[in-house]
Amino acid sequence: MSDTRLNSIIRAFESGKPAFAAFAKLDKQTAIEMSDSPYDGIVYEMEHNPYDVAALGDSLQYMLSRKQIAEGGTVAPKVTPIARIPANGAEMNQSFAKQVLDRGCYGVIWPHVATVEQAYNAVASCRYARPKNAPLYEPKGVRGDGPANASRYWGLSMADYYKKADVWPLVPEGEILVGLMCESTQAIENLDDILKNVPGIGFILIGEGDLSQEMGFPRQYEHPEVQDAMRRIADICHRNHVVVGNPHVTAKNHRRLLDEGYRFLMAAPQRTYGVVGLAREAVTSY
Repeated sequence: MSDTRLNSIIRAFESGKPAFAAFAKLDKQTAIEMSDSPYDGIVYEMEHNPYDVAALGDSLQYMLSRKQIAEGGTVAPKVTPIARIPANGAEMNQSFAKQVLDRGCYGVIWPHVATVEQAYNAVASCRYARPKNAPLYEPKGVRGDGPANASRYWGLSMADYYKKADVWPLVPEGEILVGLMCESTQAIENLDDILKNVPGIGFILIGEGDLSQEMGFPRQYEHPEVQDAMRRIADICHRNHVVVGNPHVTAKNHRRLLDEGYRFLMAAPQRTYGVVGLAREAVTSY
């Protein structure tokens, strides 16, 4: 087994670089296209899209490229797949995380996490149980034991999968990322306590859509009050040495976000229509 880091998003973080990602649909062609994209990772969107673990399994398989494995000499994917699950933090759900991890995802993004208790549950749901006297026992793991599909997908024996299937950065060799979405004023008020009291959080992803709704400025991401709230989230993350991310990175704001210390940057793929667009431009010149 190679000792190469499997999770490309974690690899970027450990190198002091930002990680670039995008949301993706659960379909085979998207999976094929994204597997060779310039992103470090993709996030299969299962919060606002249907939660379909069978389709997730198919998408993960279609991301595999024997050419990439042969040329790279490693089973580490070029683009790391993680999933955003539908359950909000307040629902204290564990099954969604278990199922996407058992399919082979390298991480879970939890929406609407607003308290220490909810954050603890999110991290615990992504960890296997261990003896009470084991190092790094907390947060106490509650993920059910069913690693066969995930270990096969990662290209590891079950024994090696167990060694790597833990949360980073709490466990340095861990390959699983836990991302929590901060998208309410309650979450901002509790964020410092969350980051100080819950180890194993890989990154905080700002949900400025829901946050701006609550503040009375729906999707007005450049509104001064929304910007101030986002800066407050980023500052709290920086003080606690936790990566902060933004899901709406564009050509207009990417430099500012990099300057403000965002290190998980989600940008939608640019969609072009080739000759159709050129032909339409030509028509207007007649």
